Amino acid sequence: MNSNILKAIMNLVDTPNYKLRETYQENHNRANSMGDALEEYIKDIFSETYNIENQKERLEKISEVFSYLGNNSNPPDAMLKNGDAIEVKKIESNNSALALNSSYPKHKLYADSNMLSSACKSAENWNEKDIIYAVGVTNDDKLLNLSFVYGLDYCASEETYTKIKTKIKDGVECIPGVEFSETKELGRVNKVDPLGITYLRVRGMWGIENPWTVFNYVYTKDTKKEFNFFAIINKKKYLEFSSEDRNNFERFIKNNNLLAMTEVKIKDPDNPAKLNDAYLITYSI
Repeated sequence: MNSNILKAIMNLVDTPNYKLRETYQENHNRANSMGDALEEYIKDIFSETYNIENQKERLEKISEVFSYLGNNSNPPDAMLKNGDAIEVKKIESNNSALALNSSYPKHKLYADSNMLSSACKSAENWNEKDIIYAVGVTNDDKLLNLSFVYGLDYCASEETYTKIKTKIKDGVECIPGVEFSETKELGRVNKVDPLGITYLRVRGMWGIENPWTVFNYVYTKDTKKEFNFFAIINKKKYLEFSSEDRNNFERFIKNNNLLAMTEVKIKDPDNPAKLNDAYLITYSI
């Protein structure tokens, strides 16, 4: 079973229950926090398992859809078989930025990245994947807002981030009189104290503004609604989906007056002077 962002949006509309903590703790016993609950919800809408109560049946269906499922220590959060990667982020305020910690923003996901586990790299035969940032705003037990945006449209190319990381790393290691050791982080200083038993790790803590802030020039949520969703898919990416998937999606939109798709121009993350054709998909209840 192949899945994609278009099918996930249709499933989201067909299962309008956004009390995630209640659903995933009491009914399914799958999540210990709202972050976990949001990840489980994203898995369900991509694999059409939201209404499956039997855990064994649900897991089997999820394994048909996803080639890899990760966690905070092993990104990404998920990879669709022969499809996109997915990174799920939860924030608790409309103005909050996304905390990416030691991982810089991903324009795309590359199989040769040293940030990925061997299990991820060997999950299927792949070299690069487009990555969807699924970002949810939560309050107590409820999902208030959700957005799907592609790294291609959201983040600059990898060299933008690796260049600044390399400059900082090289600068730190040039400090005289300090003993450094090889590390994947920005630096590690050994033998800080007279006994030589203390070390210092120098780590990068990346963050990025949330999609509602970044794309506020094309989308504004309806504050009178209990739940708002938007997705942005650049036109080139949209046309890569099969004609069957696109036709089904567009037919679904015509039959649902709460769901809309409009053409917009979005800034290129590598050159904001350049505007790219894209589709804005919105839904609110």
